[in-house]
Amino acid sequence: MLEGIGTNPIIVGAYTGPDGICPMLAAHRAGGRTNLIAFARAWDRFAFVGAKVTGPRPATARELLILKTHLEASLLEEETPRAELAQAIAEHRELVSRRDQETKPAAQEPRPRRPRRLGRERPGDPDRSRELRTRPGWAWTRIVRRYDDYEWALAQVRAAQQVPDESLSPELEPARPTSLV
Repeated sequence: MLEGIGTNPIIVGAYTGPDGICPMLAAHRAGGRTNLIAFARAWDRFAFVGAKVTGPRPATARELLILKTHLEASLLEEETPRAELAQAIAEHRELVSRRDQETKPAAQEPRPRRPRRLGRERPGDPDRSRELRTRPGWAWTRIVRRYDDYEWALAQVRAAQQVPDESLSPELEPARPTSLV
């Protein structure tokens, strides 16, 4: 693909057009036999981010530079010897385990993890909202969006508890709201 994008005019939004060809066709013409449609879709999504026009157009120099950089980076990643990477991972794991041993008290042994049992529900109360949604007052909390609704709900709670409310005189007692949310 690197050879193909270097020798052909590249477009976005189509496989081929009067202004050029897509990167996959360029790779194919340069000898690469690919048919990964995900790349073509990703290329077009990248090129058309925030664009109002979605028709085929020549790729900008910036888009080609980004594509070339990503292709070269992927090739460098393939050329990196795996032994060096494996050694770096092993060193990292050793440092992490050594740090964990230094910070944990010696008396505490880590508990072995139990495998998660598939198909079982998690502990706790099941969600009964569908079953109880038509029953008034089934939830243990209420959302109150207006202050007069809050005052009315508070008065109802106090009346249910038979606690006299000195702050609300009978003439100032709030009226029941038309809808309780």
